[in-house]
Amino acid sequence: MKVIVDSYAWIEYFEGSKKGLLVKKIIENENKDLFCSALTISEIVSKSERAGKDSDQYVEAIQSLSRVLKIDEDVAREAGKKHAVIRKKVKNFGLADAFILVQGEKEKAKILSGDQHFKKMKNTIFIGD
Repeated sequence: MKVIVDSYAWIEYFEGSKKGLLVKKIIENENKDLFCSALTISEIVSKSERAGKDSDQYVEAIQSLSRVLKIDEDVAREAGKKHAVIRKKVKNFGLADAFILVQGEKEKAKILSGDQHFKKMKNTIFIGD
């Protein structure tokens, strides 16, 4: 099974939280092809730097555990379109979430997240409450 790990899931994983233990089981399952959006790297770096943590160690871990998906013009265009459509219904839907959705569709992958925006979406492995 292919899985895109979003920033919510990575953060829980790195913090070793209860949800992070669920993420760990999925991430460390050898039957999974793991992916991460390059945009997720930016989110992880920003959050860790604001918390005074070494962002390099998190990026290195992500790179060793998953394949980082690049963002090209086609992905950017599709994410913009998807964001516009969803934003009409969900006012606080983030652009980064649209990128994750598009890249998940391109890879035919499930999205691993606890972000409420993904809770009711098909092809999501939801780790939230």
